[in-house]
Amino acid sequence: MFKDKTLLITGGTGSFGNAVLNRFLDSDLAEIRIFSRDEKKQDDMRKRFANEKLKFYVGDVRDPTSVLNVVRGVDFIFHAAALKQVPSCEFHPIEAVKTNVLGTENVLEAAISSGVQRVIVLSTDKAVYPINAMGISKAMMEKVAVAKSRNAQGTTICATRYGNVMASRGSVIPLFVDQILNDHPITITDPNMTRFMMTLDDAVELVIYAFEHGNRGEIFVQKAPAATIETLAKALCQLLGKPEHEVRVIGTRHGEKLYEALLSREEMAAAEDLGDYYRVQPDMRDLNYSIYFEKGDVKITQAQEYHSHNTHRLDVDGMKQLLLKLPFLRAILEGRQPVLDT
Repeated sequence: MFKDKTLLITGGTGSFGNAVLNRFLDSDLAEIRIFSRDEKKQDDMRKRFANEKLKFYVGDVRDPTSVLNVVRGVDFIFHAAALKQVPSCEFHPIEAVKTNVLGTENVLEAAISSGVQRVIVLSTDKAVYPINAMGISKAMMEKVAVAKSRNAQGTTICATRYGNVMASRGSVIPLFVDQILNDHPITITDPNMTRFMMTLDDAVELVIYAFEHGNRGEIFVQKAPAATIETLAKALCQLLGKPEHEVRVIGTRHGEKLYEALLSREEMAAAEDLGDYYRVQPDMRDLNYSIYFEKGDVKITQAQEYHSHNTHRLDVDGMKQLLLKLPFLRAILEGRQPVLDT
């Protein structure tokens, strides 16, 4: 599938792009294109990997011309470019729309017009029942991808959806670690709050699976364990040798959910269980509105959403085992300088 092909990664200077390069740089791909706005990160990657397969393009998914220039001659696209920070999107929602929605439109239009074979767009659990601007923009991004896939002759467009990547920048694990190491109380919003626990490798595996098995308009979700914030805090305290470290409950922050969902009730009714993954078929109905008034689906009535409260729940020991897979935490335990995923 990859032999002598060209892969484009939008937003490729982030943690996902670096992880993909670690997996694909020694593959049969002829060329891997990195597209982003950050020339400094591109230069860092150029020096780090020092590989002739890598080609770097400075540009912005908001600009259709720069997108079209980088897409020409490409066979496959992993679309990872996005605004992901919830607070910044909340204060600047139109910027989230420009990048996450209109930027995706630009990438998909360029892909279709240039004859790209496959496009995988990366989404988030916050797109399910969204309550903040980032989640809303990602939900719209998914709708754009499904809509484009209906008439994309020769280009297969599908999406992946996953939760927060553990130990990424701005996430709670680096915050808790910093608080523990500096003898500050761990600040927990709600001990019973649950979150999916996914590593960066999990996210890459999901995208590769969707790439290999996806049909047009489908959404893929990887089954993932979850844990309460209290369990996460206890596991970190034990790993860092401070099991009695103070924990302070500060209350739920604005825009925060008690749990995150990876599949809505409606999607679960249409989801295919693939073992480690769920595949959600797109709604390919046309604008014949009578079906929305005259026909229902009993499966939707009986279905339950897939969220971090009803998935497999990790205990403290299980959480510790998963945390030890993180290079960030292993570096701290070994006395090395940790590096956060971007």
